[in-house]
Amino acid sequence: MTLSSSNDSFSRAGGTTGRGVAVFLAIAFVPAWAWLLIGHFLFGLSALDPLLQLPFAFAPAVAAFIVRRWVTGEGFADAGLALRLRASRPQYLIAWTGPFVLVAATVLVAVALGVEAPALSELDGLASGVPGWITLPVLAVALLILTPLYGGEEFGWTGYLRPRLFPGDPHLSILTTGLIWAVWHFPLAFVGYIEFGNVAFGLASWTVSFILQEYILAWLWLRSGNIWVVSLAHAGNNMVLALLTSHLLESRTSTVELMWISIVPLAAVVGWLVATGRLEEGAAAQRAAGGSGRPARR
Repeated sequence: MTLSSSNDSFSRAGGTTGRGVAVFLAIAFVPAWAWLLIGHFLFGLSALDPLLQLPFAFAPAVAAFIVRRWVTGEGFADAGLALRLRASRPQYLIAWTGPFVLVAATVLVAVALGVEAPALSELDGLASGVPGWITLPVLAVALLILTPLYGGEEFGWTGYLRPRLFPGDPHLSILTTGLIWAVWHFPLAFVGYIEFGNVAFGLASWTVSFILQEYILAWLWLRSGNIWVVSLAHAGNNMVLALLTSHLLESRTSTVELMWISIVPLAAVVGWLVATGRLEEGAAAQRAAGGSGRPARR
């Protein structure tokens, strides 16, 4: 793992040190894992209980805040906290609508593989008394409302950690961050949040999904320099892609099978980003714009 404090496409000059990253990881992992396991096994909290989920989800943000404010003193100039609604409009649109496109692509892949095609009417049961066709615009609005909650992770992983791992090498930086991000989620497989018949293979499959997601999140960050764009995309992954594909296809496939089906369109998007040099282009544009906390320009 290479750390740097230089001003390049992945880190802002000064303040980024090995100690900062080490403290960040310790705070992001130890209290989060401890609370998840204690809350579930000692206090009996469900894996879907906000009392269990929210402290866990905000641990990376708390870690990044503590490190930026008191450990390295680097501050928040490169944290991408400004909304930049006009400058980041294309990225906001992609982050908002992309998950719905990925749902459609995942269903098409499933059908192509011989899975029985679901009907839109099957979404009628997603929310009591709400027709399926209304569910989609309701979810679209819900994403905007819930975006700040997903900032708890993205302020830490994509906004703080990733730019400080292997700066200058976007692929290694993303792969490493995606792997760390996946491992951080592993305890969820032991508290009822997700269940795998074969735990080892399930966690490995989940890791592949996380790394592909991190590629997309990193690209959105590099193009926008905006943590809220990334948080919106993260909300879409959980509240649209995972929720809708599970509801439409899980009765027809196993959890791991569905995961690999959804990996196909994710891999296609990532393959396009890599093949077209979009990550390097975004990094270069962000460097020209003056650092990782400013929007990239074409």
